[in-house]
Amino acid sequence: MSEYEFDDEDLPDPSLKNIIEQDSLQWIFVGGKGGVGKTTTSCCLGTQLAKHRKKVLIVSTDPAHNLSDAFCQKIGREPTPIQGFDNLSAMEIDATEDLDKMQESMVDATGAGQEDDKAGIQGLMNELT
Repeated sequence: MSEYEFDDEDLPDPSLKNIIEQDSLQWIFVGGKGGVGKTTTSCCLGTQLAKHRKKVLIVSTDPAHNLSDAFCQKIGREPTPIQGFDNLSAMEIDATEDLDKMQESMVDATGAGQEDDKAGIQGLMNELT
């Protein structure tokens, strides 16, 4: 193999089933150019994960905020329960919102970050920077 090739035999199957079965998975980031289906993908992932997880939170940082349209209900800056689910919430935030405030909301909505100071969005940001 050349320096840039890799063996993909050991990679997990690229499927929704595999994503849902990943118990250690805490974050899924959906990104891309405009019009590629980020909101649709996020909502579909969220609803499927809600069938298997205790709590799921979808967070949109998109200035166009389309989660309200996708779920046909008003969604604001705080976690909003999604109608028809008792464990799925969504929020549409300003990308420049204070990370500490966002962390508090996520802990309240999902319980993430309560046991470990390195968990949650602050831990993620620390890892990325």
